Amino acid sequence: MKNQLEKIKKDFFNAVTEVKDALQLEELEQRFFSRRSGELTQIMKNLKDLSGEARQEFGKLANEVKRELEEVFAKKKEEIKVSEMGDILEREKIDVTQPKLPGKERGHLHPNTLVQNDLEDLFTSMGFMALDGPELESEYYNFEALNIPADHPARDMQDTFYISAQGGSASGGKNSNSWVMRTHTSPMQARAMQKYGAPLRVVVPGRVFRNEATDARHEHTIQQLEGFVIDENINFSHLKGVLDVVAKHLYGDKIEIRLRPKFYPFVEPGVNGEVTCFLCAGKGCRVCKQSGWLEIFGAGMIHPNVLREGGIDIKKYQGFAFGFGLDRLVMLKYGIDEIRILKSGDLRFLRQF
Repeated sequence: MKNQLEKIKKDFFNAVTEVKDALQLEELEQRFFSRRSGELTQIMKNLKDLSGEARQEFGKLANEVKRELEEVFAKKKEEIKVSEMGDILEREKIDVTQPKLPGKERGHLHPNTLVQNDLEDLFTSMGFMALDGPELESEYYNFEALNIPADHPARDMQDTFYISAQGGSASGGKNSNSWVMRTHTSPMQARAMQKYGAPLRVVVPGRVFRNEATDARHEHTIQQLEGFVIDENINFSHLKGVLDVVAKHLYGDKIEIRLRPKFYPFVEPGVNGEVTCFLCAGKGCRVCKQSGWLEIFGAGMIHPNVLREGGIDIKKYQGFAFGFGLDRLVMLKYGIDEIRILKSGDLRFLRQF
């Protein structure tokens, strides 16, 4: 039996030198170490036929040989891993100093990205921070911190995709026991107030999810850009001034803007903001529902309850907030009359930008 063990050891060393890749290594492992048919396993089974000192002596020798072969196998496995990783890196390496990769078509920024970058530049030039927030949001931040309790009718318009999380989560906020795909970027109001305090100027671009029936100007998944300012002596005229700057920056000095009263739970008073329909120049079309105006934002003075949830002293500070439908801004800027094409992934559309 000792001769058999020496033969297995010799065969293993001869075989391991021939291994060049992971497949051959796996075959070697199966041949010698497999629990069912491996050569080492089979010879170890013969221990039961020995007795006394012979079993003890052979068992000790077999274990020493097994450990030696396993060490050699482990080293070979690491060599193969390093070698194959080097091959992958060699195949996939990119010369980042090249001005242009040969034979590769240049990509195109999505029009949403173009307008978002433009607006972020505009707002940061006015002293705003650009923040990002989670798309999977707690009910607390998405609703309750924004003055929308569980029994509020506004929930019916915004209820969307929920994920149950019984027991709550510390990161989810007060008494949170379920999560929702955020219906607006407004949850970042409370998060930013709690983190940075006041005074504060913030914009938050991002993707949101709505319970919507899709048509030429409505989608269930849209891009939004939220903005808010908190400081002493803030009033409605400051809000209108900022919105007017944004509209003229995007569409030129001739664009008209109008504000109409509208209820939103998280602002008081609230307004619905509209601009002249760029597609029909105010004459009426299917996108603006023949009105000549296109709603692109909601806004208002931040409700005191929202400020309290953010830990802001409402006797000292006031604020305003606004939310743009980024997709609708894009449609106006580039004369697009169908919102669903923005998410279509059609390269013929994207190559125009």
